[in-house]
Amino acid sequence: MGTTDRSEFAAYLRRRRAMLPPPEPAGGGRASRRRVPGLRRQELAALANISVEYYTRLEQGRATRASREILTALSRAFELTDPERDHLFRLGGEVPPEPAAPQQVVRPGLLRMVYDLGATTPVTVHDGRLDLLARNEAAAELLAPLERDGPHGRNIVFQAFTAEDLPALLGDDGADLFLRVAAAELRTALSRYPGDAYLGAIRDELTATSATFRERWDRGEVSAWKSAVKDMHRPGRGWTRFGIEILHEPERDHWVMLYTPTDRA
Repeated sequence: MGTTDRSEFAAYLRRRRAMLPPPEPAGGGRASRRRVPGLRRQELAALANISVEYYTRLEQGRATRASREILTALSRAFELTDPERDHLFRLGGEVPPEPAAPQQVVRPGLLRMVYDLGATTPVTVHDGRLDLLARNEAAAELLAPLERDGPHGRNIVFQAFTAEDLPALLGDDGADLFLRVAAAELRTALSRYPGDAYLGAIRDELTATSATFRERWDRGEVSAWKSAVKDMHRPGRGWTRFGIEILHEPERDHWVMLYTPTDRA
């Protein structure tokens, strides 16, 4: 990490320490007067379980590059949010840690957009485990043939490989591509969340019950699709061509799919 990076890293540590409230005095007595706001260096070092000498060198830009363990300890001591923690890691010259799991709650603003577009544009939101979190009325109508019950019923990969008549929704070529993408998405999700029991259960169940899944899975593909054009059959309206865009919200690991009608297929 270069000199400029060390200087910015040190300045961030000082700012964050100044933002933390001093500890309450033992026994409820009067707090000692402090010249500067926030915690003292020795107090912050104690919270992070590192030596005050080493922390002082970090704040002065004189220490060697902090390890991921030190950065994690500092993040906890500063009570950083995930974006603030990620910023600290980048300043420290490290890649931010991957989330342990996607969040289950969709941002209220995003949810409003999904529902506001319900009359014109089908929109869905799914998480990094490929579970459907939200959809508007237009999406519910369009994707009704994929609905499933059971513990994996909201998972789009499970829906793809258990749909009773996928070509009726997507056509033969579209159905084949959808299955290819679904298997690749599941492999990508498992690489992001290795050892995830829920994703592993879906893979194991589909492996045991679907020869089609086994064939697609054995190709070893990972997902790289963020845009697509699909011909889809809309109930009561016939075949419609949709331009599909997939947008990612990395903090929550949520994926937004917008289906924009273009012209008749």
